Amino acid sequence: MAKKVVATLKTATGKSYAKVIRMQRSPKTNAYMFKEEIVPSDSVQEYLKKK
Repeated sequence: MAKKVVATLKTATGKSYAKVIRMQRSPKTNAYMFKEEIVPSDSVQEYLKKK
């Protein structure tokens, strides 16, 4: 049987993080690309507002 691996984005200091995936158009090929970043949970909305 396969083991299920659970990864957490919390650290021992108590600060929690979130993985944000954003879809963007490539300027060269005009195809969609996905950009992934790990940001602190309290600044997710700020990250999504900026372009």
